[in-house]
Amino acid sequence: MDFSALKRSSQSDLDSLRSAIQKTEQQGGGNNQDDHIWKPEVDASGNGYAIIRFLPAPANEELPWAKLWTHGFQGPGGWYIERSLTTIGGKDPVSEMNSRLWNSGDEDDKAIARQRKRRLEYYSNILVLSDPKNPDNEGKVFLYRYGKKIFAKIQEAMNPEFEDETPVNPFDFWKGADFRLKIRNVDGYRNYDKSEFDASSALYDGEDTRLEEIWKQQHSLKSFTDPAEFKTYEELEEKLHRVLGIEEAKMGTKSALDDEVEDYTPVSTSAPEPVQTASPDPDLPEKEAIAPEEASQLDLDYFKKLAAQN
Repeated sequence: MDFSALKRSSQSDLDSLRSAIQKTEQQGGGNNQDDHIWKPEVDASGNGYAIIRFLPAPANEELPWAKLWTHGFQGPGGWYIERSLTTIGGKDPVSEMNSRLWNSGDEDDKAIARQRKRRLEYYSNILVLSDPKNPDNEGKVFLYRYGKKIFAKIQEAMNPEFEDETPVNPFDFWKGADFRLKIRNVDGYRNYDKSEFDASSALYDGEDTRLEEIWKQQHSLKSFTDPAEFKTYEELEEKLHRVLGIEEAKMGTKSALDDEVEDYTPVSTSAPEPVQTASPDPDLPEKEAIAPEEASQLDLDYFKKLAAQN
């Protein structure tokens, strides 16, 4: 599809993206393009601010986002940092083990399963409009890794709750909207509740020459969910046994835990630990609380650095 076709399809894209979101939520779903990934920075108090614009799907791709699940945890044999095969609808050894641990009913087993749960990540192309911490990023195209809280805000923009609100396709050049990313430190975790979309507006006043230039700079999202980029079940199982110790490996069939908890991003420099919140998840038995909600940016680089230090 060329740029003129992209512009002609602008009005019809919102309905197709709504449908795609429904499919995305019903199914599972890496890439090592870390040099292209934009990471918002925070100040000493854990607060941060930036303005970004979500961009359309890259040329010859259908969706403006990629969804994947990952695991990152440490065992006696080192770190396990891998993409989950559940991303592409396959069975994953960590999810199977988590299921066995969770369904045992033992509280210690459940705590272990929480530590090893899968994390949800989305990737999209963005244009950085304002980055006070790194002004050199402004006007540049990056990949942005984010989680379910920000994805929910995208969904809300497309499907507003009230009748007097106009649906907006945040990924549209001409009728999209700037996104004000507001990061706060809440109980030691990054929180994005105050982030919001501005009113709909054309990026760069709809100047086609400038928009086409941006469009051509976008990064492909296909490889995030390309089966060829994932390790096989056997390779992951071998690594899992090595990291945990073979005597610790217990296999199940389906991870109930993976369905009820997702990732969160710690502000501290220590690895994420399971914590309890005041309100239990309605899908869990009473008194079974989950970790703080923000699924935004599980930074696998962080875990890799820790692994290298050990």
